[in-house]
Amino acid sequence: MAVDSAQRVAGTASELVPTRGTRADIQALRAVAVTLVVVYHVWPSSLSGGFVGVDVFFVISGFLITSHLLRRPPRTGRDLAVFWSRRIRRLLPASLLVLTCTLVASRLVAPETQWENTARQAGAAALYLANWLLASDSVDYLAAENAATPVQHFWSLSVEEQFYAFWPVLLLLLTALAVRLRARQLAPKVLPVGLGGVVLVSFAWSVYATATEPASAYFVTPTRVWELGVGALVAVAVGRARTGRLIRSASLRVVIAFVGLAIVVVVAMVYTRETPFPGWYAAVPVLATALVIVADAPVGSTLGSALANRPVQWLGGISYSVYLWHWPLVVLVPYATGARELNALTAVIVVLTTLVLADLTKRYVEDRFRGDRKGTSLRTTYLMAVIGMVAVVGLAAAQVAEVDRRQSSSEAALARAMASDPACFGAAALDDPERCGRTTSTPVVPTPAAAAEDKSNAYAKVSGGKDCWSYLPDFPVVTCTFGERDADVSVALVGNSHAGQWLPALEEIAAARGWRITTYLASRCAYADVNQRFDTESQSRRCREWGKKVTDRLAAGYDLVVMSNRMSAGLANTEDDDAPAAYREGYAAVLRQISRSGAPTVVVRDTPAPGRSIPDCLAASPDDFRVCEGKRSDWLPEEPAVDAASEIGTASVADLTDHICRDEVCEAAVGGVPVYFDGSHLTATYARTLAPYLDPVLVAALAQGRAD
Repeated sequence: MAVDSAQRVAGTASELVPTRGTRADIQALRAVAVTLVVVYHVWPSSLSGGFVGVDVFFVISGFLITSHLLRRPPRTGRDLAVFWSRRIRRLLPASLLVLTCTLVASRLVAPETQWENTARQAGAAALYLANWLLASDSVDYLAAENAATPVQHFWSLSVEEQFYAFWPVLLLLLTALAVRLRARQLAPKVLPVGLGGVVLVSFAWSVYATATEPASAYFVTPTRVWELGVGALVAVAVGRARTGRLIRSASLRVVIAFVGLAIVVVVAMVYTRETPFPGWYAAVPVLATALVIVADAPVGSTLGSALANRPVQWLGGISYSVYLWHWPLVVLVPYATGARELNALTAVIVVLTTLVLADLTKRYVEDRFRGDRKGTSLRTTYLMAVIGMVAVVGLAAAQVAEVDRRQSSSEAALARAMASDPACFGAAALDDPERCGRTTSTPVVPTPAAAAEDKSNAYAKVSGGKDCWSYLPDFPVVTCTFGERDADVSVALVGNSHAGQWLPALEEIAAARGWRITTYLASRCAYADVNQRFDTESQSRRCREWGKKVTDRLAAGYDLVVMSNRMSAGLANTEDDDAPAAYREGYAAVLRQISRSGAPTVVVRDTPAPGRSIPDCLAASPDDFRVCEGKRSDWLPEEPAVDAASEIGTASVADLTDHICRDEVCEAAVGGVPVYFDGSHLTATYARTLAPYLDPVLVAALAQGRAD
């Protein structure tokens, strides 16, 4: 009886969507979507909001998949397995091909600094988990500064595949609910109500997460499901119409389709990277796409004929493969040509190569495996999927293992270098430049790839222990202790990541003098009594509150406070030109408060910042490091904390710029050591070589404090 009821309800659901061939307007929408994305990636300044093409794809996918499921509703576990097998044959062969080619090409042309991150993301992409990995990296200040990998675009495919995994299960459960209610007529109500509920919850979460956690909200599945769900609701609505169309008037359909397309294009032109996304703003391109699908522009109209144009339909047909291939080429071609970015010629070459590869992939991979091929069992489909995914994950793991082996070798070379000639190692080389010379080519220790991970012990990944950082959105007070726990001298290290970079030097000093170091470090948040500009007002407020709580902790008593910061964030409600002066006042406020505790304070001047990844540059130019250096005046940032220290007269200043740069030039590697592990932070190795120059300043401040 239950089986009969299920069949009746499923039959009702299947009646919702009439069988139709490929819709030219949807193929054209695909062409528009992929064009927006490609133009945005190849010529970003020409289409600042082209990223909304992904949202157009989401709506299309939700509509088509739900239409298919309503025509052939899942009734059993086997039905689900059959549905998923079709998705596997449709999507997996091409994606695994591109991932494999990209991994190999990255190993051949990309700098070694990119190998591990590319491999990590490729492995996650093969398992359709790339969006969650990127979400995790996006809230890591340092990881967020990493160069984009050639597989980063797989995040959206991961969202779609996760949607395909649970959406048919949801439809099955809703159908079962209708059966349980024993009311055939409820089936059309259960589906839109159930699906609509999911859309509303996901949209509400998207708005909330975009306002509170915008970095990760862009990637995670819960903030994006509503976009595919809108397409699903359109499928349900269209399916309930007897003619398969919601609007009968041909002229009105043309107007609505044109308006929808126009809105998508306008949004792509006016949105920017600064637009809070997805959240409320994503509703505009999503609903505009829904309008185009609902309109179903008549083929005989002028607009319908334009959408059905053969080149447009061809591009729509290969859009999946275009999306797969274009981004690896955008990222890797500059490495292959030795340029920092695409120029006019290479941009055109990337586009043409993408179209050729996409067409070949569509013909010989997508079409070869899609559909119900005779003799292909479910078991074979899933077995081949597992084999392919394991192969890509294995290739990625092998690449990570190679990076680990190279890093181990680099660590051994580092130990030998430090023992061989310390007088010319690292910062010491600037003391006697005639004897030590310049480091203008390989080898360097650590290697560029190892330098990218050469960070202080404040990072859990480095120390294998506690992560010593306070992160947004809440900025709790986090402390770590290094050195002698029972030491007579207690030192507090306070600030953002540019304070954390000094921990290796302080550890060297503490080991020699028997000091204890306690860290108060916040990612991005400078230790200053100002409202710094973050993604949300709450984050700005929590950052300032973190500083006040740290000040209260410092009042408990330290023998010495070492402070350093980078102005990595602007100030809320303050013009950028006015920010240094406001920061100076904010630094002066905390320095005055610290001075009341009686602890002497040393402000370490912020270090020169190249503004681009030095390990990447070294790896890309192993025979001439000079292309990675810059003018000292260009790299040296404004330092309002030093001005504040001079103003109040209660803090000492440690300026080690002369031990990082020459008189006019800042080099990428000094004394055989890469100076930076990214675009602004000192490597732990180079920071250790600065300990002899920081030590006398700290000792003098400590002595002065005790004398007072």
